[in-house]
Amino acid sequence: MTLRKTLAAFAAAASLFVAGVAQAEWAPKGNLTLQIGFGAGGSTDTIGRVVAKVMKEQTGWNVIAENKPGGGGVAMFAGIANRPADGSVVGLGVNMPILVNLVNKPGELGFDLDSFDYLGTAARAQLGLFARADAPFDDVAGLIEYAKANGAAPLAFDAKPQELAMRQVMAKSGAEFQFLSTKGGAENLKLVLGGQAIAGFEAGEHLPFLESGEIKMIASMNNTRHNYAPDTPTLPEQGYDIYVDPVFFFAAAKGTPEDARMAITEALAAALDSEEVKTVVMNSLKSPIENMGPEGTEKMLRDGLVNVGALFGK
Repeated sequence: MTLRKTLAAFAAAASLFVAGVAQAEWAPKGNLTLQIGFGAGGSTDTIGRVVAKVMKEQTGWNVIAENKPGGGGVAMFAGIANRPADGSVVGLGVNMPILVNLVNKPGELGFDLDSFDYLGTAARAQLGLFARADAPFDDVAGLIEYAKANGAAPLAFDAKPQELAMRQVMAKSGAEFQFLSTKGGAENLKLVLGGQAIAGFEAGEHLPFLESGEIKMIASMNNTRHNYAPDTPTLPEQGYDIYVDPVFFFAAAKGTPEDARMAITEALAAALDSEEVKTVVMNSLKSPIENMGPEGTEKMLRDGLVNVGALFGK
């Protein structure tokens, strides 16, 4: 090989190497928009905005947080599913509203679980069933015995999946529950402490009262035990194969180029691993960061769709 040919070969190899590096170091051509499927002020908004801020600081990308409320994230994900898969928009939502709508309105949403590339999760809202400390039971079996002995047991709930899960318990056990619908965990707590409800659902507001000994945990309603109550079994562990597992997750349009998808996934993971995001998530949800990664996120949603289908008897 002549010197000229040798130099040409080295130049070609070098250009391929540089191209590979450039591809690995993907960056958005303009803004990267992190759409948040809820309005301003809630926990999803808080988490999305701090993640966008830290991603911008860590990567130098122009990351913009944008609220896209409607249907608990349904409107946002419908928009993402039907936009170009160019890596310029990422959605942050909560799995439960999406799964409930996919179970009850299949074909009406403009998307399904195959419409997205999944990037990771931020955290799991730890939902518990609790009772006042002096309640004459310590687990679901005891709650069922109480309900049977008293004709019915009043339960405070603030979301339909909570009611549906306990209706499954009711059907299997033969116990009778009276369902008291509220506007949130704070009202659930008030009814339980005041004696109007024998048990209720909580996802954070109850922790000071748990620490003070005024209430006790009866079950984790998630698919896993809670980090702050590792000795309290889940509802499935107590004999009822059903759970309510709200998870905050990130997704982009299906077909996002691999280099963009990998770069965004890594940027999200790095932001979630920062102390600033960890602190905000813990303060907002009373839960630690839990990033399942792309494959784990997709599995969580597919398993969740089966579980929510069972909740609705489908």
